[in-house]
Amino acid sequence: MAKTPAPKAEILEGDLGRWRLIGDFRERLAQAYQSSPLHPSWSDPERLLQASDYLSLFLLGLLNPVVRTMRGLCSASHLKRVQEEVCTRPVSLGSFSEAQALLDPALLAQVFTQLSQELPRPQGAARPAQRDWLIQDGSLFDALPRMYWAFWRRQGQTQAKVRLHLSLDMATNAPVRAAIKAGKSCERAAWRELWQRGDGFVADRYYGESYKMFQELEDKGVAFVVRLRDEAVLEVVEELQLSEADRQAKVIGAAWVRLGDKSRRAKGLVRVVWVQTPEEVLRLVTNLDCHELSAGEVALLYKQRWQIEMFFHWIKCILKCRHWLAESPEGVAIEIYLALIAALLLQLYTGQAPNKRMMELIQLYMLGVATLDELWAGVERERTRMARRKNS
Repeated sequence: MAKTPAPKAEILEGDLGRWRLIGDFRERLAQAYQSSPLHPSWSDPERLLQASDYLSLFLLGLLNPVVRTMRGLCSASHLKRVQEEVCTRPVSLGSFSEAQALLDPALLAQVFTQLSQELPRPQGAARPAQRDWLIQDGSLFDALPRMYWAFWRRQGQTQAKVRLHLSLDMATNAPVRAAIKAGKSCERAAWRELWQRGDGFVADRYYGESYKMFQELEDKGVAFVVRLRDEAVLEVVEELQLSEADRQAKVIGAAWVRLGDKSRRAKGLVRVVWVQTPEEVLRLVTNLDCHELSAGEVALLYKQRWQIEMFFHWIKCILKCRHWLAESPEGVAIEIYLALIAALLLQLYTGQAPNKRMMELIQLYMLGVATLDELWAGVERERTRMARRKNS
């Protein structure tokens, strides 16, 4: 005889803790409403759930260690303190689910952009070629089979994926631009939507497959350092001399080249820098000349590309943005934008993207187990430990 499942423990107010991050979010959301009007349905006098309450409750699901499901959030909305600090009244499952179709993710994109601009840049941070450099990449999130709009490919079982296209600021190690699309979306096409004149971008070899795009970047006034695939065909036009600093950066060669064969010839010349790593030789292409960006700086810029891989790991494994509270394209975009907003808020509060130990401290504080003084002492302890590891 099958065992009866044990009843789930009731959610208590003490489990849900404090809401300073959510209060901060609500203030920024109120500012965004001034330039991004809401759907007329939110003004209907018969509508009880308000947009700010819905989004704040959604954000609570990403930050709080206790409640992670839609049903749990709706249950938590019956608690007095949640109604005082997060949402003004109880929220039903139907209302929470319906709200995703009435909110434009562009509203959250605006809050996200505002927050990204508030992050302080490290003092004395280098600006090679007098530019702020961004790292570009995309990452896939598993979707549910019934999320048919996110169908990606058939490989064994049908796969559905959501893709986050992200630009990460190299100096602040924080996300600054994003696009959320179905998994099958083209990363290069999404990247094109994120360009701004004066940018500098670092990207992996997938972005180096389109030689036409290199010319588009040049025409747009965007600098780039992109890895070429090993199969890329190039014709050396002029070899360039290397300095001692270039060699210390593991550069073994540099030249002006023409990309492509006769059937696929790129317009104009680009500079290629060969970099020796312990595993292989990288071929990095840039549209900047030696006076703007040395070969050694090209190598060092590309070396920082790992930061975006670490951020994707962080948002999936530390913030745990994996369980979908909404399944429509708009709902998924809302959830991922809220995760990015949470990441920026946490970085503003702690000075960096919290590691696992820091995140545990923050959640213990939210639960009311740790005091604010204990939280900051723990955060400072982790900062010191990480600085020692970095310098060792």
